[in-house]
Amino acid sequence: MNPPAPKATIKEILESVIDEMVDKGIFWTEAQQQFEKLFLIRALRQSRGNLCRAAQAMGLHRNTLTKKLREYKLDKKSFRR
Repeated sequence: MNPPAPKATIKEILESVIDEMVDKGIFWTEAQQQFEKLFLIRALRQSRGNLCRAAQAMGLHRNTLTKKLREYKLDKKSFRR
């Protein structure tokens, strides 16, 4: 019986994703925006739409988070479930 495969590190996962994005011709700006938007969504889901908690988890000021929500047209109310 083979030992279980070691879990991939965050760095290895990111390198794999970056390789795929570069191979597919995705530009830096688009990659950055997608990462940022997904990061925002995840923090808002975990905090159930609480901006203070989401901002704290992300290391942002609440006003910066609010600005980013407007930029990506995200509604904090949709994460309160």
